Amino acid sequence: MLVQTGANVGIGGFIITGTGPKHVLLRAIGPSLIQSGVPDALTDPILELHGPSPFVTITNDNWRDDPVQEALIIASGIPPANNLESAIDATLTPGNYTAIVRGKNNTSGVALVEVYDLSQAVPAKLANISTRAFVGTSDNIIIGGFQLGAGTANDRVAVRGLGPSLTAAGVPGALADPILELRDGNGALLVSDNDWQDNPAQASQLIDAGLAPTNVLEAGIVTTLPPGPYTALLAGLNNGIGVGLVEIYDLGSP
Repeated sequence: MLVQTGANVGIGGFIITGTGPKHVLLRAIGPSLIQSGVPDALTDPILELHGPSPFVTITNDNWRDDPVQEALIIASGIPPANNLESAIDATLTPGNYTAIVRGKNNTSGVALVEVYDLSQAVPAKLANISTRAFVGTSDNIIIGGFQLGAGTANDRVAVRGLGPSLTAAGVPGALADPILELRDGNGALLVSDNDWQDNPAQASQLIDAGLAPTNVLEAGIVTTLPPGPYTALLAGLNNGIGVGLVEIYDLGSP
């Protein structure tokens, strides 16, 4: 996502459902994206984790700042590759959480916010992940990645691309007409959508799941997928730009 300033910072949301606490690792990646060929990477990300009351906001600049956190992050096996990147190891009760990514000293650039489930066996799961940021063109669209866990069972997911309805939530400069693509780990296009009511079968499944977008210009996909990595790409129709939101919901076994 393209991290800018003010209302256009990067926002990664996630929902934990279930009955037990969930051990997670959050990362805000910037400088190491350069090695992956990503232009204009954010040089020094700062990560904030917000949660439901009485949760106390956690902030991290460089992941090695706190020796206790550093040890936990290394033990996870997935520490950031660059010392200027941010990470937070936390055990969280079920609820809604928000990870905000900013550039240090109000800098801008392309960044990645991630949440990893480090306790998949507990009676809780990451039921939703989302990313809100400024949707530009070309390399500066929003890319929401997710990985369905190891195993052989298929899983049913819903993906939404929102824009116009963000205006009612007080978000300035919302994307006027989002378009959505879902691709597999090889980059192959699996399904795409412009307006969520274009496909009656998809629309019916979104309505049944209680996830129908409130604006007809917004996009939605429901599909069944095998385990593996996937990416949801959110762009603007006809190269439109603005603040958009991509959401992925785990609907469970088909």
